[in-house]
Amino acid sequence: MTWLLILILVPLAGSLVLAFLKGNDRAAVLAALGFSILEFLLVIPFWIGYDASGPRLQMTSSFDWIPSFGVHIAFGTDGISLIMIAVIALLVPIVVGGLGTLDKLPPGRSAGGFLSLILLQEALTIGVFAATDVFLFYVLFEIMLIPMYFLIGGYGGANRQYAAVKFFLYSFLGGLIMLASAIGAYSLASDKLGKGTFDWATLVTVVRDAPLSTQIWLFLGFFLAFAIKAPLVPFHTWLPDAAGEAPIGVAVLLVGVLDKVGTFGFLRYCLPMFPDASKTLAPLVLVLSVVGVLYGSILAAGQRDMKRFIAYVSIAHFGFISLGIFAFNEQAMVGSATYMLNHSLATGMLIVVIGLVVARGGSTRISDYGGMAKVTPLLAGMFLLAGLSTLSLPGTNSFVSEFLVLLGSFVDQPVYTILATVGMVLAAAYVLWLYQRVMQGPVRGDALVGVGGGPGTAIAPELGAKKAIRDLNGREIAILAPLVVLILVLGFYPKPVLDTVTPTVQQTLSAVQGGK
Repeated sequence: MTWLLILILVPLAGSLVLAFLKGNDRAAVLAALGFSILEFLLVIPFWIGYDASGPRLQMTSSFDWIPSFGVHIAFGTDGISLIMIAVIALLVPIVVGGLGTLDKLPPGRSAGGFLSLILLQEALTIGVFAATDVFLFYVLFEIMLIPMYFLIGGYGGANRQYAAVKFFLYSFLGGLIMLASAIGAYSLASDKLGKGTFDWATLVTVVRDAPLSTQIWLFLGFFLAFAIKAPLVPFHTWLPDAAGEAPIGVAVLLVGVLDKVGTFGFLRYCLPMFPDASKTLAPLVLVLSVVGVLYGSILAAGQRDMKRFIAYVSIAHFGFISLGIFAFNEQAMVGSATYMLNHSLATGMLIVVIGLVVARGGSTRISDYGGMAKVTPLLAGMFLLAGLSTLSLPGTNSFVSEFLVLLGSFVDQPVYTILATVGMVLAAAYVLWLYQRVMQGPVRGDALVGVGGGPGTAIAPELGAKKAIRDLNGREIAILAPLVVLILVLGFYPKPVLDTVTPTVQQTLSAVQGGK
C-alpha cells in the first residue's frame, strides 16, 4: 500500500463513518473535521517525499482489476496532480469547519449526510487526479459526479434540482464521449502490441504514432470531456447554474477543485497522448480560450448575484489557463499549471468570504449590500485580499502565474495573448466593482441598513427583524487564515510550487515536440 493509496482511503473511511452519524450533528462535524485534518497532515510528508527531478509518475501502485481487458487499479502522481491533491486536502477542512457558518443545512437534513458526501467527493477527486489507468480514470471521472449531484440537488438553493441535473448530464455526456476515445486508444494498443491495455504510460507511446486523422478523432473525445469540465465556452452553461445554486462550501470545491480536472486532463491526456492532433487543433482551442476570457469577463459585469458573478469570472480564468497550455511554451504552461493551484486558493477564499457576507445579510444579490466595511472592517479586508488575489495583483499568489502565462504566450501567440489580456483587465475591474458595491459607500440596501447609529448593528427588512451584524469571530478567522497565509507567502515566494510543476511541464512539452 503506497502513501497515495492511503490518501484516497482516509477520506473514504471518513465518509463511511459519517454515514452512521446522521443522528448526531456535533459528533459528525468533529469526526469529519478530524478525518479532513488528518488527510491534510498526511499530504505534507507526501509532498516532501515527492522528487521533482525523478520520474514523471511517482508513489505508484497497481493492482489487477479486470486482467482479461488489461484494466488495473493503478495510481501515481506527477507534479501537477500533486498540487491539486494538496489543494483539495486544504479546502475540505475549511468547508467542514465552515458548516453552520457558511452553510445552514435545510430542515430535516443531517450534518452526517452532508459531510459524508463531502469526504466521499474528496476521495474520488483525489483518485481522479492520481489514476494512471485510463479506464479507471474514466470510472472515477463519472462516479465523482454522484456526490456532487446530491450535494447540489439536496442542499442547494431554490433551483437546485435543475442545476444538479444540468451539471450531471453535461459532465456525464462528456465522459461517455471520452470513453469512446479511450476504447479507440485501447484498440490501437491491441493492434500494435497484440493485447489491449489502458495503462496511461503505454498508451502514450502507442497512440502518439497513430495517423493524424486517427489522433484527431481520439483527441476530440478526450478534449470535449475536459472542455465541458473546465469549462470552456461554449460548454460552460452548467457552471453558473451549479455554482449559483450550490451551498457555499460545495461551491468552493466545485469551482476551486472539480473544474481543474478539465485543465488537468489537457495536460495529462490530450497533449502527451495526441501530440500531433494537439498541435493541429491548437488554433481552435486558442480561439475558444480567448472567447471564454472575453465572454466571461463581459458577462460578469451583468450579474446581479455574487455567486454567479464568481462563476463567470472563473470561466474567464479557465480560458486564460487553456491559452497558456495550448501556446506550447514552457513558461506559459508552467504559468497555467500553477494558475490551477492559485485560482483554487484565490477563488476559494473569495467564495468563503461571500458566504460570510451572505450569512450576515441573508442575500446573494449585490444590490442588497453597501457599506459593509463600516460594520465589518475585518471581513471587508478579507474580501479585498481575496479580490486582489483573484485579479492577480503583484504580491499575491496569482500574479506569478498570470505573468508567466502572458510572458510565454506572447512569444508564440501575441494576438491571442493581447486579446486575452483585455479580458483579464475587464475582469479585474469587475472584481473591484463588486468590492466597491458591497463594502464601500453608505450602509444601505435591503440586507443592511444601520440602526441606532452604532456600528455592528443592522436590520434585515426582508426578515422583518433587527439583526446584529458582527465582524469575523475566531472560528471564521481560523477558516480564512490558511488561505490568507498561502496567498501572501506564494505571492512573494512561489519557488516550491514552480519547482514542483516545472519538470512535469517539461516532460509534457517533450512528448508534444516528439510527435511526428
